[in-house]
Amino acid sequence: MRTKIKNAFSSKINAIGLPILALCWVSFFWGTTWIASKEGVKHMPAIQLAAIRQFIAGFLYISFFMFKKTPWPKGKQWKTIIILSILNFVLSNGLSTWGVKYISSGLGAIIGALVPLWVVIISFFRGERLARLAVIGLIVSFGGVCVIFYDHLSDFLLPDFRFGIFISIISTLTWAFGTLYTKKKAASFNPYFSLGLQMFLSSILLFAITGATGTSVSLSSIPMISWLSITYLIIIGSILTFIAFIYALQNLPAEINSIYAYINPIVAVILGTIIFGESLTTAIAIGGTVTLTGLYMVNYSLRKGRKIL
Repeated sequence: MRTKIKNAFSSKINAIGLPILALCWVSFFWGTTWIASKEGVKHMPAIQLAAIRQFIAGFLYISFFMFKKTPWPKGKQWKTIIILSILNFVLSNGLSTWGVKYISSGLGAIIGALVPLWVVIISFFRGERLARLAVIGLIVSFGGVCVIFYDHLSDFLLPDFRFGIFISIISTLTWAFGTLYTKKKAASFNPYFSLGLQMFLSSILLFAITGATGTSVSLSSIPMISWLSITYLIIIGSILTFIAFIYALQNLPAEINSIYAYINPIVAVILGTIIFGESLTTAIAIGGTVTLTGLYMVNYSLRKGRKIL
């Protein structure tokens, strides 16, 4: 009898406890990667940092699955992997990393959380009807963003700040397209192996970009602080947290799993204030809260799948 109770309890922990722990890990540590990126790009080209990060992380993933003799993708699976590599890692990750060179890590994280808004807008232009709650959520989020940028009106006079905001927004747009493409082309291929291949392929393209534009620097000139940032981004951001994210995604309801998107910006804003002394003003606090509330409404509407305006 005790054995049965123990086994049942153990099964309950594995079924609920581990996925929740994985979600907690994702919620906190993906927020910290904005800080690591900000520190890393202070001392080296951002695109090169993203390329090195994704090359090493992708190589580690591929090596693991080659050791396990996992079958490689076939036919159309390669097309999906290549497209996602470009959307999610060359464009989204590359541009968001570049963006925090010119804006605060907290602001970059808040912009990064806007992906669900793009998903709704893109779906609307594809002819899908929007639920009333999604429309309200869009309006609320837009209002929150306006409040956040109220404190940055003078910063828009600076070309670098405008450029950082622009490429950060583009990065969220490409991730939204990647999200919709993943949903449409959901493959049976191992998601972890696919992730490694996407990272590795994207790194080749990013290295090509830095080489063609002459923006790369010699590896020996990269300071230790940037290498430490890259190491953190590889181990924590690209490997452990992605594994935890996919695990949580596979074992938790969508309404619970989406919580990480609201916690990541909070973690980034708080740590940015503590570590870099980034301003945490009333406008950012209120605007961030309003924006995340609107995002929750949009996400909730997407999950409910209502089609009535």
